[in-house]
Amino acid sequence: MKFVHVADMHFDSPFTVLSAKSNLGNVRRLEQRKTFKKMIDYIKENNIDYLFISGDLYEHEYVRKTTIDYINALFKGISNTKIFISPGNHDPYIKNSIYETYKFNDNVHIFKGNIELVETTFANIYGMGFTEFYMNSSPLDYINVKESNKPNILIMHGDLNGGRDKEGLAYNPISEKDLKLLGFEYIALGHIHKPKVSGNIIYPGSMISFGFDELGEHGMVVGEIIDGEVKTKFVKLDEREFTELKLNVEMFNSKEALIEHLTELNLSENKMYKIILTGKRNFEINVRDILDTVINDRILKIKDNTKINYDLDTISREDTLKGIFVREALKLLETKEYTREEIEKAIEIGLEAM
Repeated sequence: MKFVHVADMHFDSPFTVLSAKSNLGNVRRLEQRKTFKKMIDYIKENNIDYLFISGDLYEHEYVRKTTIDYINALFKGISNTKIFISPGNHDPYIKNSIYETYKFNDNVHIFKGNIELVETTFANIYGMGFTEFYMNSSPLDYINVKESNKPNILIMHGDLNGGRDKEGLAYNPISEKDLKLLGFEYIALGHIHKPKVSGNIIYPGSMISFGFDELGEHGMVVGEIIDGEVKTKFVKLDEREFTELKLNVEMFNSKEALIEHLTELNLSENKMYKIILTGKRNFEINVRDILDTVINDRILKIKDNTKINYDLDTISREDTLKGIFVREALKLLETKEYTREEIEKAIEIGLEAM
């Protein structure tokens, strides 16, 4: 049997960061559709038996019916492929949700609530879905894997070895150790946006990247099970990548020179950049001001990791107004009311004013 495993598409996500920069939010939504269609085309061309979607297919709060119509039309185009969806914390199976009210194509099966077993020609498919926006307890205690000459597969959205967030909520915390003891040939998880593999437990990651905490390639897992042996590979789908680029600012003597350099950078058209400024700066840096001024749509974020270009120890020993100012400012570190970074920033502004 051959399968494709994806998760965390988050259709109709607002793309808050991208939307703040020109029209990139809308562009990214179109790229999201394009990427999903590439997956469908792959399934057609390679006669894939199963498509596993491990949650967060869409954003419950923002999803439009036209988007679901688009997705379902693509599902209809692979009518010979059985599609299994395990709703997640962003697309739970709740009252009046898309999953409850929409009539999906006949080849689509949506799990809801407790663990369910669907016996198919080539495999036994187990799955469950979120019925709330969070799930504090794991369903592993309720799974009894059936003895069979067919492979047993689990589809689930959950947090492997996870705990609770800052609000005390959890998203189906799953014990990796307990999960491996259940006897599944393949465990298709969703929720973590970076690809992750632990034996037969696999997160494909999000199909597209949503930001700079999701660097690297994004796509799908393609697998095949022959005589109980599972073989998988990662296939890149997202043509755009989020990447970080470090830039030493010591070569620049003014904010204008830095902005000019950033504007003229030759950046890849298929990448979104976070510029990390490093080194000792010779001028005050206001990240928001620089980002608003740089004429380069590829640059979405700028992070200031620079330090002031002053020898504070030397200045503090001077019998000058600057020396007195630096000594008094450094004394504030002893109060522990301010961080060294805050003190150095205040010193920088004061010395420039002098």
